[in-house]
Amino acid sequence: MFFEHVYEKGLAMGSYVIGCQATGEAIVIDAKRDIDTYLEIAEKNNLKITHITETHIHADFLCGSRELAAVTGAKMYLSDEGGPDWQYEFPHIGLKDGDEIKVGNLSFKVMHTPGHTPESISFLLTDHPSSNEPVMIFTGDFVFVGDVGRPDLLEKAAGVAGTKEEGAKQMYEALKKFEALPDYVQVWPAHGAGSACGKALGAVASSTVGYEKIRNWALQFGNNEEGFIHSLLDGQPEPPKYFAMMKKFNKIDRPLLTGVPEHPKLTKEEFLGYYNKGVKIIDTREKTIFAKGFLPGSLNIQANNSFSTWMGWFVKLDEDFVLIADDEKMDELTRKLMRIGLDHLKGYISDVSDLGIELEKEEIIGIDEFKNCLHKPEIQVIDVRGESEYKNCCIDGTENVFVGTLPDHIDRISRDKQLVIHCQSGDRASIAFSILRKNGFKNIRNYLGGMKEWNQTNSPVISKSAPVCN
Repeated sequence: MFFEHVYEKGLAMGSYVIGCQATGEAIVIDAKRDIDTYLEIAEKNNLKITHITETHIHADFLCGSRELAAVTGAKMYLSDEGGPDWQYEFPHIGLKDGDEIKVGNLSFKVMHTPGHTPESISFLLTDHPSSNEPVMIFTGDFVFVGDVGRPDLLEKAAGVAGTKEEGAKQMYEALKKFEALPDYVQVWPAHGAGSACGKALGAVASSTVGYEKIRNWALQFGNNEEGFIHSLLDGQPEPPKYFAMMKKFNKIDRPLLTGVPEHPKLTKEEFLGYYNKGVKIIDTREKTIFAKGFLPGSLNIQANNSFSTWMGWFVKLDEDFVLIADDEKMDELTRKLMRIGLDHLKGYISDVSDLGIELEKEEIIGIDEFKNCLHKPEIQVIDVRGESEYKNCCIDGTENVFVGTLPDHIDRISRDKQLVIHCQSGDRASIAFSILRKNGFKNIRNYLGGMKEWNQTNSPVISKSAPVCN
């Protein structure tokens, strides 16, 4: 058996290529949209991709199954579970609980595992030349390492009211199927630490059923269904805005993008044309470089592992935009963009110094100056981390406005006071600063050290759910 785990750090997403080396056939599970990765793996290992499948209709990335099928001619095997509202709207071979996909001498038994989504399925792999017992399970967003899939996304991201409690109940029942599996079965999920599809995902790539029975918090409730549901729904992170559109575009018949596009490097005149028309400018430079000189109105979303996620928060799928980015980073950034369907990039520039536009600067402060800003009526100190992070541990005298929803809550920000912002380690605060400047706020200071530096110095913190957390 051939096996390769393809992991994309930006979205903390895992996909899989599994092949039968005897017959040369291979299946791809939960493909990302830049499909050249899978084509190269297949070619290097003398395999032909003949089967393509997904564990569910994904919300956090635009799945590349249809692109891969268009290029390879492989058949798509997709879930027909979940009821009429959760059916794929393009041709495929439907899968139900108990069905099998055979790839050469390998078989993948379908398990309907709803909870995260109604149509969610998992695949139990048996490598028949070695054994007639299952050896791996591909769980998608059902069971992660140390966590389980959140059931509230349909309600929070897609606006399907009343689904999170039902999803939590379905998850509770589906976990009984998981617990009945042999302890030695390897667990390979669709996401790892950093994904917004759960709240406590582990950093290691895989696990076993036995390990999860011991360590996964969601498998420690026994017959306490009510306690499980409460714990599952509590403290889930805010889902990025683009999730709702991913759900839609992974379900419908949409235009395909079978190659990685090459975007033009713009001339000064071309860039200024877009800039003067109000096209959104995304500055991907490192936050301290951005702070020293940035274009008025630009947003600082750094070219790091979180680039895709924050782009999905602040750029709409049908919105034109331009990047400020280094030449050597454009292939990587283009892939990150296409993975979440942001296809309206008009081009990029690398240098902002010769555009004839006066650059603005950001005021960065250290921890001592930050401390002096606390508990003063003329200063508003804003923590732009997520709500659950803030409630768990925060600095007294601050208030929480999550950066992802900051544009929707500008009315909570004072235009009369000195503003001081911070997050965990500066990245989100830099985004927040650029959003506030774009919205006309001028008197802003940024404490880039954030909670990371604050905690390292053993400075006092409080909890919004407990008296003290240090």
